[in-house]
Amino acid sequence: MFFNTPTRWAWFSGILLTVIGLLAWQCQPLIPPIPTSAPPSETAETWPGYWQNTGFGEQETVFHWDPEVRVYINAPPPQVFRTNRKTSLILYALPNGNTIEQTAGKQQEPGDDWHYQIQHIAAQTRFLRAIDSTRNYIVAYLETRQLSWPAWKRAHSDYQTRIPDLVEAVTQRVEVMVDAIVLNGHSGGGAFVNGFIEAYDSIPNEIERIAFLDSNYGYSIEIGEKLRIWFQHSPAHHLLVLAYNDSIALYQGKPFVSPTGGTWWRTRKMVHDWSENLRLTRSEDSAFVRYSGGNGRAQFILKKNPHRQILHTIQVERNGFIHSMLSGTNRDEHDYVYYGEPVYSNWIGGKLPSFRNMHFPHRIHDLPGGKEILLQMEKLSFDQREQLTWEQFVSGNFPTYLRNGVGIDTTLFDADSLPHLVRFQVLPDYWSVGNDTDFCRIPMSPGQAQRIADSLGAILPTRKMVDMIYEQSRIKLIPLPFWPSGDRNERPRTWWLHNAAVEDQFFAAQGKRDQLVAGCKKDVVLSNLIADPRRGNHVVIYGWHKPGGKPIQPQSNVHVYRYMDYSHGIRFVNRQVFVDGYPYDILEILQHPTLYRLLSDEAQLLTIAGYGTDTHTNSTK
Repeated sequence: MFFNTPTRWAWFSGILLTVIGLLAWQCQPLIPPIPTSAPPSETAETWPGYWQNTGFGEQETVFHWDPEVRVYINAPPPQVFRTNRKTSLILYALPNGNTIEQTAGKQQEPGDDWHYQIQHIAAQTRFLRAIDSTRNYIVAYLETRQLSWPAWKRAHSDYQTRIPDLVEAVTQRVEVMVDAIVLNGHSGGGAFVNGFIEAYDSIPNEIERIAFLDSNYGYSIEIGEKLRIWFQHSPAHHLLVLAYNDSIALYQGKPFVSPTGGTWWRTRKMVHDWSENLRLTRSEDSAFVRYSGGNGRAQFILKKNPHRQILHTIQVERNGFIHSMLSGTNRDEHDYVYYGEPVYSNWIGGKLPSFRNMHFPHRIHDLPGGKEILLQMEKLSFDQREQLTWEQFVSGNFPTYLRNGVGIDTTLFDADSLPHLVRFQVLPDYWSVGNDTDFCRIPMSPGQAQRIADSLGAILPTRKMVDMIYEQSRIKLIPLPFWPSGDRNERPRTWWLHNAAVEDQFFAAQGKRDQLVAGCKKDVVLSNLIADPRRGNHVVIYGWHKPGGKPIQPQSNVHVYRYMDYSHGIRFVNRQVFVDGYPYDILEILQHPTLYRLLSDEAQLLTIAGYGTDTHTNSTK
């Protein structure tokens, strides 16, 4: 028989294994797995002026180019960025009505605005980075104050000068050499792309790819001719135009686009103009009419609309951004299908831009639980307790859930009664010592709280922030006062008993550890009362809200800094705050002549930076 000899058997088994391998490769899932760890790199340092977001470790920064244009740049994590890869900078001009945060997208939560679910550019970018190892993809989201690039252009007659200046400013903010620039945008974002093209006699060669995602409303013969010349200048140049039959779409039963006013007509006009000088191949099926030229480098995809629906955002949501970056390449619809089911669901994260990480110490193994620590504290002096509290912090001996903040989003008014969108981040619960199953919420002196806050990159809240935290908390617990008896309420054993009673309430409310919890403690707060000359070295406390929101404890500095009882809690707030989408240090806001009212309800801006040696004795003394 043929297989009787070892040589023939080895030959056949090799062929068999090859066939099995090919079949296994063909059967691999389209969605790449989320990496469990990042590969090594030449450097893992975050770029200057950038921070790493908490979800996927990407580098990000935000800046205002001028008072009307906000820019958010998202780059690969430093540990996966490769200098030997080509780097593409994608300038993504936002659609009408969308903010940067909404365009990036996020995991859906109750009460979310619907705009967060219609683009998911952040998740689609992560998918791109996962399947294409040949490039570093950097995305710059471009937002105008009007949330409309057409409106911005109408307000600036000199836009042909300003848009190139903006592109140059964004490029300068990227900390590496940019090899290729991509002009991309959805809806009104096409006005930015057109404005850039209009600004030049010929489109610069470093523009490698241009994409109109249902956004070529402003198309003209002049723009079309510049695009054609640019496209034919280099085999590296790519063009993608997506459109749907909006000329027959209905809104509340009526057409909302004129027969020649939408992208369907404009794209057909583009195809006609290009066909005069460039051969385009036409194909059609039940869903699309497609035109392609230059070996697929130019693609015009027109979505049919027999049911007269509004498909404006769906074209992006269904892998449209991914296709805008891979069309005409060897990855064109290999790991995804344009207008198919989204392939990026596993890559959807939290809101971007995200907060800077607070600097939590790594946990040392074999640390005592909360009950054991409280038993130790019961035998210690005040100073020794404070030292033990600090030692537990630097050893990382606190529950895991205290390593992740919860965002507070709201509209607030400054001292001139002007509204601002404000985002700040707080830890979900009061500070505790111990592990995930054996921990205790503990009080500490304001100096010790300040010391830990400074180490974390955090701050203590103001009275106004405590109220906002209570209002937005998912788990509102009822205050549990203990009757005073001598110094009993100041003893660690009472702290433990109160913590157990709070935990009973927490579980009765079916609370989850990542949810914002409030109502169970009074807060040590920042206030100008810290500098009250009549009460030097005192602590300022406030809160312990009852159902309905009224606090038991008005803001007070009656206690000396060494006083702390079971009812005092320490809540840490990330020092980074976003005001109208721009990042600030909270102290910058609290000490600003008008913006301080966003986060403080006191009559004056904050005159001190916290509980420091200028107003308090150090907690370790």
